[in-house]
Amino acid sequence: MSKNTDSNSYTLLFATGMVIVVGAILAFFASSLKPTIDENKRIEKQQNILYAMGVNENDETSAIFVSKDKVAAEFSKYIKKQLVIKGTDVTKDAKAYLIDLKKEQTLAKEGKVRRLPLFVGEKDGKTFYIAPIRGKGLWDAVWGYVAMDANMVVQGAYFDHKGETAGLGANIKQRYFMDDFIGEHLMKDGSFKGIAISKSNNDPKNEDKTDNEVDAIAGATITGDGVSAMIKSELKKYVSFFNTLKTN
Repeated sequence: MSKNTDSNSYTLLFATGMVIVVGAILAFFASSLKPTIDENKRIEKQQNILYAMGVNENDETSAIFVSKDKVAAEFSKYIKKQLVIKGTDVTKDAKAYLIDLKKEQTLAKEGKVRRLPLFVGEKDGKTFYIAPIRGKGLWDAVWGYVAMDANMVVQGAYFDHKGETAGLGANIKQRYFMDDFIGEHLMKDGSFKGIAISKSNNDPKNEDKTDNEVDAIAGATITGDGVSAMIKSELKKYVSFFNTLKTN
């Protein structure tokens, strides 16, 4: 006796079976690939942190990370301490770089005290304090790592994004934009000011490092505003820690 494949019940059963089979296949692949995905995220975060403090393989114009086969050794060599700041408590944590900023920001919105990772690096006799930051661009998330000295003067930066417009907002990860931050002051007259991405900066060569501004990217106003807001809101949270460095 042949089945009536034109019936609604057959169609429903077939669709249900396909959903179960496809779901099982996707779950299997997600589970089997998770270790590789997690490892790639770990490597990427270490590369970002190192890049911000000037440990990279840049040529004259391009931003180039430390290669994957070297990153673990370079991270161990240059990052001397990983700290977690939670309120007034500062503790060491060898896995601070794995803290999920998005989750911590959500906790803060719920009225809870979030954890702030901070990485202390040393290179060429200088100490770097590298903070991860996360914000909102035009279309989706933007994030970065900012390396500072004890006076909160920027020593290097790396920015990235999830979905900014190619050739416009996506250019926040280009060398010409990121390098402009080097030497910029986050403080002004003893107070935290941040750094604004400004269309009216009037400093195209970026020679004034105390004006708390860098030139905007043409056609990327909203992305630039997002980066400005991210820098101001996220890095301001570290001011209390940097104040302790001046008293020690």
